[in-house]
Amino acid sequence: MNTSKISHSLGENKRDHIAFIGLGSNLENPILQINQAIIHLAKLPETNILKQSSLYRSAPIDALNQPDYINAVVKLKTSLQPQKLLEHLLAIEENSGRIRTYPNAPRILDLDLLLFDNLQYREENLIVPHPRMHQRAFVLRPLVEIENDSVIPGIGLAFELLNQCNQQKLERIA
Repeated sequence: MNTSKISHSLGENKRDHIAFIGLGSNLENPILQINQAIIHLAKLPETNILKQSSLYRSAPIDALNQPDYINAVVKLKTSLQPQKLLEHLLAIEENSGRIRTYPNAPRILDLDLLLFDNLQYREENLIVPHPRMHQRAFVLRPLVEIENDSVIPGIGLAFELLNQCNQQKLERIA
């Protein structure tokens, strides 16, 4: 997809957008990592946290022999564009000590841009909606908790998709 078309469709002016961020951690005190990340998200320029989910414990998917994850979802109002928001998310990850070693590796912090308005966006380093979010209970349950009628553009209603993930271990912890 052409970025100039996306910029045009979003508008270059500073209008507000709604974005949902998935948070995950399974290293170095994951609950602390998630809580610190939420504090950093609250400090992003041109951005306010509207809602945050409970914390959930989930078993790793597609990876063995690593600790369970702590996950959450945050709803933001932001005037940042998707690529700029992603840059901030990556900086928060890096500042937390995240090192990318291999796919599905344990991580100190993972921040994913899940949804951005009703946008379907595809660039080399960013796909919105997040390409596997509809298959992950650890994303869908906290998303539905804070936005029961959320829609994953091009896929469907999050609460309906959650029913298809009921075999995945997930526990609300706080």
